[in-house]
Amino acid sequence: MSYDSPPPTSRPSRRFSGRGNLTVAVAALVPTALAGWLVWQGVSGAEGSGLPPKALPSQSRSATGPASPQPKPAPPAPTTSGASPSSPSSPSSPAAKGPLTGKVVVVDPGHNPGNFRHTREINKLVDIGTNRKECDTTGTSTDAGYTEAAFTLDVSRRLRTLLEEQGATVKLVQNNDRPYGPCIDERARIGNEAKADAVISVHADGSAVGHRGFHMILPALVKGGVADTTKIVGPSRELGTRIAGKFVRATGSAPSNYVGGGTGLDVRDDLGGLNLSTVPKVFIECGNMRDPKDAALLTDGGWRQKAAQGIANGIGSYLKG
Repeated sequence: MSYDSPPPTSRPSRRFSGRGNLTVAVAALVPTALAGWLVWQGVSGAEGSGLPPKALPSQSRSATGPASPQPKPAPPAPTTSGASPSSPSSPSSPAAKGPLTGKVVVVDPGHNPGNFRHTREINKLVDIGTNRKECDTTGTSTDAGYTEAAFTLDVSRRLRTLLEEQGATVKLVQNNDRPYGPCIDERARIGNEAKADAVISVHADGSAVGHRGFHMILPALVKGGVADTTKIVGPSRELGTRIAGKFVRATGSAPSNYVGGGTGLDVRDDLGGLNLSTVPKVFIECGNMRDPKDAALLTDGGWRQKAAQGIANGIGSYLKG
């Protein structure tokens, strides 16, 4: 999830201000490259990591300042493996009967392919409880021009199919069916109004070369204005740790080497999509689009299918208890 357009320069590696205290039980390392490091299901303690705020390089995790327009989004990179996603405008099909029957999952594909054409609209400030932030941003891209917005839609459509096969009712926040956005406050509202049992916001990061791996973003304890995450902090942490563990197993990717201290978990209090949520919600940064090795994975259809499978497995594990 990138908020600035210029190529990475020299800013440090975090994009938020303010944390609470976080105590997270870090997973045991699994001694195989494929398994990577597992984040165990149980976590405890207060919110936040207690680390001082940092900010990522340009194109990365900066949450300050208006987003700059990206180049015209390129179509998803051609691949020879991986299931094809659903068509852009197709509605969610009726859910099959399965272990997730009766569960509602909202999938939030980060950014929108049309955002770069609507910079005035997405730069409009909206209330996130603790302060005001831009409606939305353009997202990042690989050096070859594969956009985060294209990536998030592809993975989200694959994820929808996998969850529906297990019986879940799935709603996409956007499916390239609107000119821009929705704004971050509306994204949260969609999950709330659906009374979702779980919400996942799909992203890819835009950090410096050498920064690799995925991480989950969890809501901090926030009470201010219209924001109150008191009831969702615990369930969201459980959701995030389960997805992290299953993502490692499905993709072979390791937790981030630049965010979360090797746990794959990062607590944030500056994201409207989390601050305004009243249902369990997490973000996943599936990898770093600005690193060539991570970019090679993110642009491969077979890997994207594994990513969707890992997320689906984590959500299923959480919902089945």
